[in-house]
Amino acid sequence: MKARVTVTLKTGVLDPQGKAIEGALRSLGITGIAGVRQGKFFEVEVDAADEASAEATVKAACDRLLANTVVENYRVEIAR
Repeated sequence: MKARVTVTLKTGVLDPQGKAIEGALRSLGITGIAGVRQGKFFEVEVDAADEASAEATVKAACDRLLANTVVENYRVEIAR
């Protein structure tokens, strides 16, 4: 199975990289962007018997390595 993990900063956490991207877009003449928040995306191959155990495995990986849960949220999507 494949899992898609999206990691984003929690609301209220400053995002200097997002601000830098926002400024770069403006300097390139791209208008209409109200704000940018930067995040991470992982695609993970999981060897599991079912979706529930695959999700549990990936969530453990997120909690222990892929996301800093103090300042980041994550979302896991399992696909066959």
